[in-house]
Amino acid sequence: MGDRHGLIVDYGGVLTTDVFASFRAFCAAEGLPPDTVRDRFRSDPEARALLADLETGALTAAAFEPRFATLLEVRSERLIARLFGAVAPDRAMLDGVRAARAAGARTGLLSNSWGDALAYDRALLEELFDGWVISSEVGLRKPDPAIYALAAERIGVPAEACVYVDDLPGNLKPARALGMAAVLHRGDAPATLAEVRALLT
Repeated sequence: MGDRHGLIVDYGGVLTTDVFASFRAFCAAEGLPPDTVRDRFRSDPEARALLADLETGALTAAAFEPRFATLLEVRSERLIARLFGAVAPDRAMLDGVRAARAAGARTGLLSNSWGDALAYDRALLEELFDGWVISSEVGLRKPDPAIYALAAERIGVPAEACVYVDDLPGNLKPARALGMAAVLHRGDAPATLAEVRALLT
């Protein structure tokens, strides 16, 4: 397996509560079928293109919101804030990253961001991570293999010496292809952190 001493984690759905649960809460509040948002991003080419442009920084949040609102047939005001309204920090996962760094692991964040609409706490990033890659700032997004390589580079650890954690199975495939150990987070912080600890050496 080799010496794994790098830990790279996703943000939404790993360091926070379930993003898709928040999308379902939004749908309930708007009178939409519960999986409308998820299904749009999975199977509607226009919605997928809008999301890709938002995450890579090609489209601003202000431009995304009215266009996605039209697809959903909802009002556009504060759309992104409403979509993420039920998302909260996962304290156990944050503490787990903190502990891994304190134990000597190099730590990094790899996040597909929603542009300038959802601000990251930069003080928290500096506390938790040796480096980070935020998609809209670099013009790349998961699952592009280049963004995983960049995340490893920014923490100064070869990809094959990294553990990568994400809540979306599709985002783990490129990490594995680069030689990273991949951990699927299912919302169970103790289970995920136990798996991470077993992989870090």
